Amino acid sequence: MSDNAIKLIGIVIYLAVLLYIGVLASRRMKDVRDYFAGGKDMGFWAVAFSARATGESAWLLLGLTGMGATVGLQSLWVVLGEVVGVGGAWLLMARRFKRLTDRYDSLTIPDYLESRFRDRGHVLRLVSAGALVVFVTIYVSAQIDATGKAFESFLDWNYYVGIAVGFAVVLAYIVSGGFVAVVWSDVFQGALMVAGMVLLPAVALWHAGGLAPVLDGLRAQDPSLLEFSFGHGTEILGTLALLLIGLGFLGSPQIFVRFIALRSESELRRGAAVALCWTLLADTGAVLTGLVGRHLLVGSGPSAAANLAQLGDGGEAVLPALVEHVMPIVIVGLFIAIVLSAIMSTVDSLLVVASSAVVRDWYQKVRAPHTPDDALVGRSRLATFVLAFLALAIALGVAFATPKRTVFWFVIFGWSGIAATFCPTMILSLWWSRMTARGALAAMVTGFVSVPLFKFAAPALPEVGDAFAKLSELPPAFAASMVAGVLVSVLDGRGRERARESEDDLRDAAS
Repeated sequence: MSDNAIKLIGIVIYLAVLLYIGVLASRRMKDVRDYFAGGKDMGFWAVAFSARATGESAWLLLGLTGMGATVGLQSLWVVLGEVVGVGGAWLLMARRFKRLTDRYDSLTIPDYLESRFRDRGHVLRLVSAGALVVFVTIYVSAQIDATGKAFESFLDWNYYVGIAVGFAVVLAYIVSGGFVAVVWSDVFQGALMVAGMVLLPAVALWHAGGLAPVLDGLRAQDPSLLEFSFGHGTEILGTLALLLIGLGFLGSPQIFVRFIALRSESELRRGAAVALCWTLLADTGAVLTGLVGRHLLVGSGPSAAANLAQLGDGGEAVLPALVEHVMPIVIVGLFIAIVLSAIMSTVDSLLVVASSAVVRDWYQKVRAPHTPDDALVGRSRLATFVLAFLALAIALGVAFATPKRTVFWFVIFGWSGIAATFCPTMILSLWWSRMTARGALAAMVTGFVSVPLFKFAAPALPEVGDAFAKLSELPPAFAASMVAGVLVSVLDGRGRERARESEDDLRDAAS
């Protein structure tokens, strides 16, 4: 049996498990509450694994491992930023958010925002739903792109064939099983991801003869790989950009909808412990994978430059190459499944969030408000199907237009768009009683517009363009959104009168 055939067996088993989960979950699907929030009856273990698997995506196994190989120990700033972000979401925001969403009987983030700000005109709901559809679709397209790259790297498949296979499977189980299928599959996929990120660097270190030879080898290649500092001059901005990636965990809808789905706020403390342990193990393992992979695969001889080039743009081929180098062929198929897990666990979650924006937040709440929940499952599946194909079209378009793109760049743009649009508003809504509906609207619109502005326009500015390029789009867009929300709320005298209606809600949530 050929090596590729052995690898393919592992992938087929993995994909079959996902399809089986979709079949089982479809039997629990009674109404839109099940499709979008799992009936609000999920336990802490499932929610923690689902939130972490969703929050990481392809960038963990391809992007962060690549950063470890190309940037070195500086990549650990990402790990620190993620730990702080995950901890802040679970320990500082989740309890208040859970109490408020239970009080409002919210199923989606736009549900929550409309109730929290007493927005009777549905403006916040429509703006937030529209922003979700735009940036979630971009984010999903980034994951679809990563699927093609994964099949191409591991199996030498045609990029487009890989996209087609991965896309078809994830669409099948999510359309049939909705949120329940997403969470159940995320537990399975999240376990694979963290196990892989612990196992691979451990085996690679053993193969290299221990940590000391790895450090010596990396120092011989490039001493800067072992520097863990905040940098100097404009380099500080680059380090800050890595550290502040964790901002996206502080209110992103695809993560916070999992808190809505928890059966009880008593599950939060245990869920936080699971989520933080998962983050430390998986993220640190990804950086170590990149470091050890660079040592083993590049070396310091005359062929080092050519070997480094073989790791691809951003070092994103380091994980596939390292797996082939240190693992028996039977295990290689498992690691292909692990990479696909990182991708699909994000795709499925994002598609459910986007379809909820269309069906729940636009169709049921605005266009046809008397439609019962149990009549919306079919429309939800149709919306999921349509949005998935829209994301596929974007992925293919970007593949044609930017052949040298990296997974990290593509993912971070979608991640930043969601984070800058929603996170400042979510933070202020939970901690500041004077936040008004107009302030929330200003914050979301500013965040939405600022991401492409700081990504494409600001780096082209004279004098300060390089600084914006190093900082990346998320921190300044996040700051602009926060300032807009505070400033408009302070100036909105009429809105403050309505904001007093929700003061009791916040007081109870904080107690």
